[in-house]
Amino acid sequence: MAKTTRGFVRKAMASLVLVFCILVAAVLVSFFFLFQNSSQDSAVDCYVGVAFCGNTTSEAKLLIDRVKYYTNLLVIQSGPVSKNETATNEICDYAVKAGLKLIVYFGDLNYRVLTNETLWRIDWVNSAGQRWNSSLLGVYYYDEPGGLYLDTDWRQFPWTFVNATYDSTAYRFINGFKRDRGTVLLKNNSIPIFVSDYGLYWFDYLSGYDVVLAQAGWNHSFPQDIALLRGAANIQGKDWGVMITWKYTESPYLASAEEIYQQMVNAYKAGAKYVVVFNYPQLVPNGYGVMKDEHFESLERFWTEVVKDSSIRCGSLKAEAALVLPGNYGWGLRHPEDRIWGWWGPDEKSPGIWNLSRSLLSQYDLRLDIVYDDPFYSIEKNYTYVYYWNQTSFSP
Repeated sequence: MAKTTRGFVRKAMASLVLVFCILVAAVLVSFFFLFQNSSQDSAVDCYVGVAFCGNTTSEAKLLIDRVKYYTNLLVIQSGPVSKNETATNEICDYAVKAGLKLIVYFGDLNYRVLTNETLWRIDWVNSAGQRWNSSLLGVYYYDEPGGLYLDTDWRQFPWTFVNATYDSTAYRFINGFKRDRGTVLLKNNSIPIFVSDYGLYWFDYLSGYDVVLAQAGWNHSFPQDIALLRGAANIQGKDWGVMITWKYTESPYLASAEEIYQQMVNAYKAGAKYVVVFNYPQLVPNGYGVMKDEHFESLERFWTEVVKDSSIRCGSLKAEAALVLPGNYGWGLRHPEDRIWGWWGPDEKSPGIWNLSRSLLSQYDLRLDIVYDDPFYSIEKNYTYVYYWNQTSFSP
């Protein structure tokens, strides 16, 4: 009887030891994945992700599950979701649990124009910092302010430009956003303000944006977009990035996977802190958005071969030279006949600026910044070569 009891005890002890080992292993694995998620950002120097532009939480979760192993950022850029507090919170929670950082889009935060459907945004902003802490990188507020200003048909509002000058128009653009109640709300809550744009980046920063993402696409000059945005960010002490967007206005919308990969690599080498793919619209039967398998593969390749490769550093391709434009000269620079502040046509300065910018972009490519003459910022100490719009140059 005693012998049988001892055998039973030994078996019981062995079982307990086995259970204990399994529990220890489970804890170690949990700590491993927790550490992996918590250290993911410290191991890289760039936020890489996609913009979710679908309509439902199930679509968002499907996309998160597809990219969570080779991205660290989700931009929730959905109009329908931005009007639904429950959906916004559910997607945020799911993304954070997957180890991703968040940027959340809102089209308006001015309580005077919010409806019953969107009034919850005010309380959301007031409590977001406590709920998601460092996982919330910021709020994407409004969209394309500079580009829309350039492309608005101001002939419908001619009184806006009565007695206007470049200086007064720049002042109106900058201070209009600074005084916006949503801007004040975000600033008061210490929440960084993001936007993507395709023009007038310098003035986006002056108006209060903390991070601007250049929309790489639209068959624009990629080196020029980098020159204009990085120049504005460098001189004003801001962060910047790229939003890889449409090349075509109809299906397939996005450029080839290889072209997008090269844009991401060049942006990273030029110093982009954020690299995001604009994943819109939803294409049937593709449940992930506009991105196809080859686009996801190029995103994963960028993450593993560039961002996670310690031998390749973000910002290794630095600007050697700067082109300095006249102060408050809000020219789109997309083509020789582009508008200035969306109202004036090219003026007497435009042909010379156009020709000089083409020459310098050809010479320096991604090592050129384009900035503005502004008494509040020092230009010459930041570059080896400085070229002024009126053909004068400075070399320290």
